[in-house]
Amino acid sequence: MATIYCCRECGANLNLQPADLFPSDFYFEAGNKKTLSFAAVDPSKFRFEKEDKIRPFFETVNYWGIQRKRVKIKCNSCGKLVGYVYDDGPPLTNGIGQFGFGPSQAIPRNPRYRFKDKGLAVTSQT
Repeated sequence: MATIYCCRECGANLNLQPADLFPSDFYFEAGNKKTLSFAAVDPSKFRFEKEDKIRPFFETVNYWGIQRKRVKIKCNSCGKLVGYVYDDGPPLTNGIGQFGFGPSQAIPRNPRYRFKDKGLAVTSQT
């Protein structure tokens, strides 16, 4: 049985692979709040727009800030906002981090593509 992820607005197949889906209980700094997170996407299905806002924001109790820099993910077919790209995925290396203190901002991290539940339509096909 195959799972197909489509844009809820226009019904376009977003070509998201279930193999790239993070488990729902996987910990991220920016939280999971009613979202599905993927490790990779097909860039031909999306438009990416940079967002840079200066105002307080709160993702979780321990994850907040003043300046929010992130990338919006929009459906390439209809332009509907379906999610955001975050840089809080697993570190690119398996090393112990800069100066042996563990993973840090000095180590580049894989992007995490976080899709809102209300932006996706999930269907199963046999």
